Amino acid sequence: MQENNQENENVELDMNHLMEVRKEKLDKLREEGKDPFEITKFNRTHTSKQIVDNYAELEQKDVTVAGRLMAKRIMGKASFCHIQDSTGKIQSYVSINDLGEESYKQFKEYDIGDIIGITGFVFKTRTEEISIHAKEVTLLSKSLRPLPEKFHGLKDTDLRYRQRYVDLIVNPEVKDTFVKRTQIIKEMKNILDEKGYLEVETPVLNTISGGATAKPFITHHNTLDIDMYLRIATELNLKRLIVGGFDKVYEIGRIFRNEGMDIKHNPEFTSIELYSAYQDLSDMMELTEELITKIAEKVLGTLKITYQGVDIDLTPSWKKVTMIDAIKEVTGIDFNTIKSDEEAQNVLKELHIEMDPIKNTRGDIIAQVFDEKIEETLVQPTFVYEYPIENSPLAKKVKGKPEMTQRFELFIGGREYANAFSELNDPIDQYERFLNEIKNRENGDDEAGMMDEDYINALQIGLPPTGGMGMGIDRLVMLLTDSASIRDVLLFPTMKPLSDRQ
Repeated sequence: MQENNQENENVELDMNHLMEVRKEKLDKLREEGKDPFEITKFNRTHTSKQIVDNYAELEQKDVTVAGRLMAKRIMGKASFCHIQDSTGKIQSYVSINDLGEESYKQFKEYDIGDIIGITGFVFKTRTEEISIHAKEVTLLSKSLRPLPEKFHGLKDTDLRYRQRYVDLIVNPEVKDTFVKRTQIIKEMKNILDEKGYLEVETPVLNTISGGATAKPFITHHNTLDIDMYLRIATELNLKRLIVGGFDKVYEIGRIFRNEGMDIKHNPEFTSIELYSAYQDLSDMMELTEELITKIAEKVLGTLKITYQGVDIDLTPSWKKVTMIDAIKEVTGIDFNTIKSDEEAQNVLKELHIEMDPIKNTRGDIIAQVFDEKIEETLVQPTFVYEYPIENSPLAKKVKGKPEMTQRFELFIGGREYANAFSELNDPIDQYERFLNEIKNRENGDDEAGMMDEDYINALQIGLPPTGGMGMGIDRLVMLLTDSASIRDVLLFPTMKPLSDRQ
C-alpha cells in the first residue's frame, strides 16, 4: 500500500510538472498574440473517414481537417503526426519547407492532446498510408492536462467512468458501444413507429410514486411546498393516455430508483414502456421477440451472439414456461401442490433460503425461490409467465387461477430484460390492490406502491383491454455490445464522490 501511495505521489508530481510546462507554453502564445482560445470557428472540409473512404477522388486535392493530436514524430526539418477526430485517425506530413521556419517551430512545440487544424493535399506515403501533406497547421485549443496513457494507460475502470471524456479519447473502441446504443434505440423507434405506435412524453416529477415496485427518490417543490417523487416507471401515465383514446403509445426515457448499485443496476437508467389497446400478454410476447431480433439483425447482422463468453441464440421462437413450471424444472418442487403459506415457508427451509419477514406468503415465496434459484439458469431467451399476484399489482388475474397474474418477464443470459402484462383494467380490483400495497408499505415494505386516486378515476372512465411491456434499454445494449457492466453502456454513470472514498 505504501509503495502504491508513493507511485501515485510520483505520478502526481510528474503531472503537475508537465501541466506547468504546458501552461508556460500557453502564456508564451498569449504574449505573442496567438491565444488559441480566442479562435471561435474553424472551417473543416472533411473528416478523417471521408478522406480514407474517398481517397481516389481526393488524391492531390486540398482538404482541411481538425482533431486531437495523438502522436508526433519529429525528424529534423520534417515530421509526421496523427490527429483523431470523431470518425477515426489520419496521418499528416509536416515540414519546414511547407510551413516556414516560424510556423514549423511552433508545431514542434505542440503537445499530445492539443486540438489542431490542418490544411493540405491528400497523398499516400511510401508505406501506402493515406495522409495529408500539410500546408498550414493551426492550434485550435491547448490541452493543459496530459492524457493519462502518457503515464499508465487509462485502464482503471473507476477513472474511465468518472472521466468518460478521456476514456473516449484514449479508448476509441468505447465510442463504438455508444454508437451502437444510438442505433439500437433508433431501430426500436422505427419498428414501433411503423406499427402505428405514437411516441409521447410523460412527467419525470410526480406527486405519487407508482407504476412499479421500487424505492423512489424524493425531492421537494418549494413553491407548492410539497414532496415530489422522481418517476420509478412511466406506466400509469401511459395507460391514462390509452384511456384518453390513443390506441398505441410508447415512451423511451429516464427512470429513477433509489436502490442498490451493481453491474446490472444504476440509480437512473433508460427504459421503454409501450401500451396497445385491444391486445394482451401473447401479443406482447410476439412484439418483444420481434423487437429484439430485428434490432440484433439490423445492428449486428446476426442472431447468434456471444455475451461474456456464453453463446446465445436469439433465433425465434423463444421458450415459454410458467414460473411454477420453471421452478419445478430446476428444483423438482411443484408449487401447484403447495397450497398454504406454511408449506411454502417450509420449502424455503429445504432450499436454505432466508425468509423475508414482510414478504412471506405463498406467492411471495414462489417469486423469491424463482429469483434466487431459477433466474440465473435461464441462459437462452425464455419467457416466464404467470406471476404471483403479490408482486404484480397492475396485472390481470389468470382466469381460474386468481392467485396468479397474466404477466411475463423475458430472461436472457440469466438476466431479466422485459416485463409485460395483460393490464388490469378493473377499477374495483385495482383499488383493492392499491390498498394492499399501502398495507405492505405500513408494514415496512418501502418498495410498495401508493394509492393513486386519479388513476382509479381513469380506470372508472374505462380502460380497454390492453397489453403493456417495459424493457430496460441499458441491459439490451449490454447484451448486444457484450458489455459486462451497465456502466459500460452509460456515458455518465452514477459514481460515489471521490471525497467519500477516502
